[in-house]
Amino acid sequence: MKNWLAPTTLKGNIVDLMPLQQEHRTALLSAAENGQLWELWYTSVPSKETIQKYLDTALEAQRKGLALPFVVVNKTDNKIIGTTRYCNVNSANKRLEIGYTWYAKDFHRTGVNTECKYLLLKNAFEKLETIAVEFRTNWHNHPSRNAILRLGAKQDGVLRSHRVDTDGCLRDTVVFSIIESEWKIVKKALEFQINKYK
Repeated sequence: MKNWLAPTTLKGNIVDLMPLQQEHRTALLSAAENGQLWELWYTSVPSKETIQKYLDTALEAQRKGLALPFVVVNKTDNKIIGTTRYCNVNSANKRLEIGYTWYAKDFHRTGVNTECKYLLLKNAFEKLETIAVEFRTNWHNHPSRNAILRLGAKQDGVLRSHRVDTDGCLRDTVVFSIIESEWKIVKKALEFQINKYK
């Protein structure tokens, strides 16, 4: 199961997901500057001061088989507009989480997130034969919680005082999931939503 998450490119209609690399540093910073996304206290978007550690951490997790990070490429102009990844990978039990997702502000509410998640979920369930896909977010990140619910995920529960954030605050984490038996109907719903953006 060591190579369960081999780097791959996932191609969509409006975006492609390509394996994250160190050379994407400048493009990711430019995307994050669109909306000064690092100022959102309830999420983790890199700034000039944190981008190198962000990349190093993501790529180290990939080397350990615990993650597979992607950049999100807008097909209209071939520019990087954000990032997402498979993370908290449990190869033995064929479970993973989709997280660390953010997009330049200009691409919020445009269909980008729906297509990204569709590509990741389709690959997870149809190629990797994943049993369950999790989504986790900060209790206070209501836009993210609503977006996860719109995907068709169900809320499993809340991990109270789940972790200590960088500023010392205790974070409550909301956990959602989609399981393999639900993928067929979730896929149908996502394809319906995607077709609205064509």
